[in-house]
Amino acid sequence: MENLNFINPLLHGIVPEELEQKASNLSVKQLVCAGVGTLIAGAVLKKAGHGKTGALIGGLALPILASALYKKYGQSCESKKEDLSSQLESETGHA
Repeated sequence: MENLNFINPLLHGIVPEELEQKASNLSVKQLVCAGVGTLIAGAVLKKAGHGKTGALIGGLALPILASALYKKYGQSCESKKEDLSSQLESETGHA
């Protein structure tokens, strides 16, 4: 019971910000390709007779595609915010 370092990942130098930064490096296109790929792999596995494995792999497609949609939505909202702020700055600059 004296060595409980495996419980806390921060003791091993794993910082949540680093994990978040690594996950944010994936583009929307890569996430969509991964989602479609898991759908295809799941269907192929089911046809090959591996029903449970195919269902597991195919079940990963929805969260991957949902994260791609969320990332795309976040990027579009961010660009709209920037456009709105630039319009407000230009309006106040001319007044």
